[in-house]
Amino acid sequence: MLLLRSYLFAFAFYVTTALMLVFGSWLLLGPRSWAMAGLKLHGIICVWLLRVIAGTKLEVRGHDKLPKGACLVVSKHQSAWDTFGLVPLFRDPAIVLKDELKWIPFYGWFCVKFEHILVKRDKAAKALKAMITDAKRKADQGREIVIFPEGTRQAPGAPPDYKPGYVALYEALELPCVPLALNSGLFWPRRSMIRHPGTIVVEFLDPIPPGLPRKEFRALLEARLEEAAQRLVKEGRQSLSGLK
Repeated sequence: MLLLRSYLFAFAFYVTTALMLVFGSWLLLGPRSWAMAGLKLHGIICVWLLRVIAGTKLEVRGHDKLPKGACLVVSKHQSAWDTFGLVPLFRDPAIVLKDELKWIPFYGWFCVKFEHILVKRDKAAKALKAMITDAKRKADQGREIVIFPEGTRQAPGAPPDYKPGYVALYEALELPCVPLALNSGLFWPRRSMIRHPGTIVVEFLDPIPPGLPRKEFRALLEARLEEAAQRLVKEGRQSLSGLK
């Protein structure tokens, strides 16, 4: 039954995504706000499909801790779920992504339309400077700057591998920083078609004020984020064990 529900969801997810990309392509010619509304709608629909078909629910904690204006959000990244499931939780996110994605037909074109922050990772120093400049411009528009500091998906419970880009953004933007913990990788594993029933938990942690020294900020952010992520992973594993 688990395998059947997982494959049914995969079919529904990819068909929905393809249809929205193709039939929503006219949004590429409209205002960015319309395209962002379509992106949020896609996330809402796919989260609903995951709950109805695969039995995977979503619980959001601490959403009231997210500032009303521009801020920096530093999030754990465990699953492809994060790329769409988190979007509806923000007002107007500008997500830091690798620049190569823009060449993917439709998907990449929309990444440009959404005005996400696209980073060329092969030119480190120049890319960092460009990322900061672009992020400042997006923050001036009141958008949330969202970065996955480990750069790629990490399995739940894996040793952390934080890259320094998020520290540079914190220093340059001079905005509150909200750590974001989750356990999505337990229910939507990497490199697997299985979608486990249960509850994905996303937790916004207390904002870190701007202006802290680099070392103090990095130690505080990583300690808070890792503690919360480990707690959510432990909670998720217990719920998975209870379903067996």
